[in-house]
Formats: sequence, structure tokens, C-alpha cells
Amino acid sequence: MNRKIVCSVTLIAALGAAYPLTGFSQVKPETQVKWRQSAMALQGKYFYGTLRPMAQGKIPYDANAAARAVGYLDALSKMPWDGFTPNTKDVKSAALPAIYTETAKYKEAEDRLQSEVGKLVAVTKSGDEAAIKNQITAVDKACGNCHENFREKQ
Repeated sequence: MNRKIVCSVTLIAALGAAYPLTGFSQVKPETQVKWRQSAMALQGKYFYGTLRPMAQGKIPYDANAAARAVGYLDALSKMPWDGFTPNTKDVKSAALPAIYTETAKYKEAEDRLQSEVGKLVAVTKSGDEAAIKNQITAVDKACGNCHENFREKQ
């Protein structure tokens, strides 16, 4: 008898835990856009606020600050992409329609950014300041390429 109760309780708990997941998969398009914009804004904070100015010599290079910013950028560079679903194409944002019509090209740009950030993570561990700055420039080009093709001019 105890075994039946335990199995029943486990089944009910599993079904109950899975129920909210259906709600998450039906997030409003406006919410998806807010989330992706938030991730992009934070990418900008760590890249354009710390890494790029260091690479350009506008602020002094600080290995610890660079490593911290790179760590955040690594996580953030993976976040916004699932927010570019077809149901968000009519929500006002800076995203160009090409995101939804040139999906292979857009995916390539997304993959390039993540690849360049991955390389930045690796080179940052080496501690080679010149190599780090060069890779920051490569990440900058990947960002710019995507903005050029898939974001309204600002």
C-alpha cells in the first residue's frame, strides 16, 4: 500500500512540476523582446563600457576587470537569441525584418559572435594583453556585422 501511495504522490508531483512549463513556453512576444533587449544591453555594458575602451587604449588595461567583463560577456552572448522568434517580428524594436527572412545569415552572425567571444574567453586565460586586445577587436567586428545587417541604424 505504501508503494502505491509513494508512486501516486511522485506522479502527481511530477505532473504538477511540469504544468508551469507550458506557461513559460507561451511567453508574450513583448516579454521576449524585453528579455532579449536586456541581455543585449548588458552585453553592451561589459563590452562597450569596459573591453572595447581597454582595447582602444581609452582606459588603462586591467587584467582583472577584463577577465570579469569577459566572463559576463561569455554568459550574456548566449542569452538573447531565443528571443528572436517569429511571433516577435511585429513587436516594435530595433530588429530588422531580415532577422526573420534571412534566418541562415542571422544564425551565422549569432554563431560568429559566440565563437569570437569563446576565443576571447580562451585568450583571456593566457594573460597575453596584446592577444586579448586583438580578440576584443574581433568580437567588436562580429557585433558590428550583426548590427549592420540586422539592426536599425541609430
